This record gives sequence, C-alpha cells and structure tokens, in this order.
Amino acid sequence: VQLQASGGGLVQAGGSLRLSCTSSGRSFIYGMGWFRQAPGKEREFVAGINWNSGRTYYADSVKGRFTISRDNAKNTVYLQMNSLEPEDTAVYYCASKRVYTSGYSLNDYHYWGPGTQVTVSS
Repeated sequence: VQLQASGGGLVQAGGSLRLSCTSSGRSFIYGMGWFRQAPGKEREFVAGINWNSGRTYYADSVKGRFTISRDNAKNTVYLQMNSLEPEDTAVYYCASKRVYTSGYSLNDYHYWGPGTQVTVSS
C-alpha cells in the first residue's frame, strides 16, 4: 500500500488549502486519518474518517475549521482547511488503517504517506 498526499503550500492566515491523499495497492481500508508535525514537536492527530460509515472525528484545535471527507471510488481522502492560522504550519501526513481502532493515535495506523508541507504566514 502506498499513500501519496498533495495540496500543501504557502497561504496567508485566514486562507484555505485542500489536501488530498490517495491510497494505492491491495489492502482493505477501515479508515484514514491526517496527522501533522510542526518543527520541534511530536506528530499529532488532526482528523480521521471511517471508510464505510463516513463517521468523522477531529482534534479540538481544528474543529469547525477543518473538514475531512473521502471518495471511496478513488480511494482518496481530503482535508479541507479553512481559517488557517500560523499555528497550523506543519508537515501534514495521511495514514490508513486496516482494522477498527480509535483512530486518534499514531499506533492505530498501518500505512503512512511521505507528508506535505503547509505553511501559514501571519
């Protein structure tokens, strides 16, 4: 399984970006998630989605600003990021999991993409 994320870039505070992540390869997807890692900080959970039900869940820091969605036919998950803040600057990683887990922890996921940089200027 390979995950490839795209859509990162530089944006001013208050702006928007949309990240995409496509999964390729033969593996059952139970859910996918987005994490981020800022310089000098640990990787942290951002948002997750269960593949069949579409149930979504978010970190408190992004609730109301970010929206995760998926396109089952394309094996693609999206992260729409609105009202971006400088504190959102980080490398964003997508991940997928094969079985049921809470989805909030790095250890819940089996496959990871290489990451895409998001920079929000003030």
